Amino acid sequence: MHHILVVEDDFDIAEQVLLFFKASGFQTTHIADGAQVVPWVRDNQPDAIVMDIMLPNQDGVECMKQIREFSMVPIVMVTAKVTEADRLKGLEFGADDYVCKPFSAAELVMRIKAILRRCTPTPATLHKVVVDESQLAITICNKSLSLTKVEFDIFALLFNAPSRVFSRQQVLDHIQPDNFDISDRVIDSHIKNIRKKVKQLGFSAKLIGSVYGAGYRYDAQQLEDDTN
Repeated sequence: MHHILVVEDDFDIAEQVLLFFKASGFQTTHIADGAQVVPWVRDNQPDAIVMDIMLPNQDGVECMKQIREFSMVPIVMVTAKVTEADRLKGLEFGADDYVCKPFSAAELVMRIKAILRRCTPTPATLHKVVVDESQLAITICNKSLSLTKVEFDIFALLFNAPSRVFSRQQVLDHIQPDNFDISDRVIDSHIKNIRKKVKQLGFSAKLIGSVYGAGYRYDAQQLEDDTN
């Protein structure tokens, strides 16, 4: 049973959301105080988080930033109003999706289910892609994907957090922490090379997906489509 953390200080909204998740077979926990969120997530490791932005003591964005320092748990942010700039900023900090108030609790449950499906590879998919970090080796359907060390590090980063969007800067910080004189656009070149090599093996280059204005993510569904 998947465990969903609902972080919402409006108790009427929280009650409705919790009822829909419980009716759909989820285990739920409710937190109303932003200061309690990060310690609870660290200790309990939920399968997904639904979190309001406006919270007492610590806002949802700051909670998300701190959670992303130790966890890739899917996070759906809830807000009264969101502009494209806000949405892209949230995606850059690690949000998986956004929902604007007022919203349908039933739709929210469906969104969480969709995210969990993307983030939980099927046994077949797990066998299709093997990332061996000790050997810096990757195989897709038993075909060897020959990558440079930097390309391998990028692929592994995206693969280990399926469906999460990583900005260029986040990828650059991962592969080269001391990058003061390096443009994040160099990541585009590495992604282009990875896609080219994936395509040469007969698979979709969209295995490494793009989110306009936000960054890149690993899309396991592309491999399912290629092999079914």
